[in-house]
Amino acid sequence: MAGGVGSRFWPFSTNNKPKQFLDFFGTGRSLLQMTYDRFLKIVPKENILIASNSHYKDLILEQLPELKENQVLLEPARRNTAPCIAYAMNRILAENPDANVVVSPSDHLILKEDEFVQTIKCGLEYTSTHDDILTLGIKPSRPETGYGYIQVADITGGQNIMKVKTFTEKPNIEMARMFLESGDFFWNSGMFLWNVKTIIAAFDLYLNEMNRKFEKGKDCYGTDQEQAFIDSIYQSCTNISIDYAILEKANNVHVLAANFGWSDLGTWGSVYEHADKDENQNVTLKCKTLLYESKNNVVALPEGRLAVIQGLDGYIVAEADKALLICKKEEEQRIRQFVNDTQVKIGEEFI
Repeated sequence: MAGGVGSRFWPFSTNNKPKQFLDFFGTGRSLLQMTYDRFLKIVPKENILIASNSHYKDLILEQLPELKENQVLLEPARRNTAPCIAYAMNRILAENPDANVVVSPSDHLILKEDEFVQTIKCGLEYTSTHDDILTLGIKPSRPETGYGYIQVADITGGQNIMKVKTFTEKPNIEMARMFLESGDFFWNSGMFLWNVKTIIAAFDLYLNEMNRKFEKGKDCYGTDQEQAFIDSIYQSCTNISIDYAILEKANNVHVLAANFGWSDLGTWGSVYEHADKDENQNVTLKCKTLLYESKNNVVALPEGRLAVIQGLDGYIVAEADKALLICKKEEEQRIRQFVNDTQVKIGEEFI
């Protein structure tokens, strides 16, 4: 899934080039390309589909030139993850009704790739013989308020596969501490595994109207008529996440416990946590810096630019295109407000 706008990383991430298309850590590969590289260790390239907004088609094919055009599923509107997944699953069903599938965001960081590959292979082996929905759960290492949590019940499918008891959206700090101390909560990674027939059955049960729309195109998938069909139905699909629509309602959802150095890179803070730091705990991305009496900052400017900073402690300094952001790291949740205000008061050209 590669259709998000990454507004919390503004101005580095913009509508024209969101965070999944950016190289945050100077590796020479964008987050999308790193995700693609990771899955090449698990499935052949012809089995990889990229679902994204139609606006990003050229950008995807530019970054992943080895893909064929029909491997890029183009959404004509943003309708959250449930319609995106319904489209992809119906397309896969038309090609291989026995397929086992991994659904992954394109903008996550995985530090231990070998462990990731083994975890996914374990999950696919499980879904090939069980009619269950698997979500990858990450054992929490801190009381994080930026992630959703999954509470597990009994162990049912081996040491690392447990039945889901409850889902909880981003908690406050007190609740996050309770979750951490209890030991039976996992971070919700937003990565899922299932057999395509299993998830189609869940769509039929919980999002029947939506799935009927996609089923009507079964003769179009993989043909020249596919895009026109999708364009004709997508706007009328409910804007809802797969979590709310299916996972929180289904009784066959299990957690596959994972530990592969995961971060969803949802905020500047998460990038700061994983990036290399100087002796004063400053992070510099892309640009060059001269820092005086400054500590605990993250500075991100375009390549070839120089930032000279004096006297800052705990700030985000980020510039891209025509916009410069300077804000406290601890208040980065306000960036979405800044983006909205910029859009309304200044203009779209800066978003």
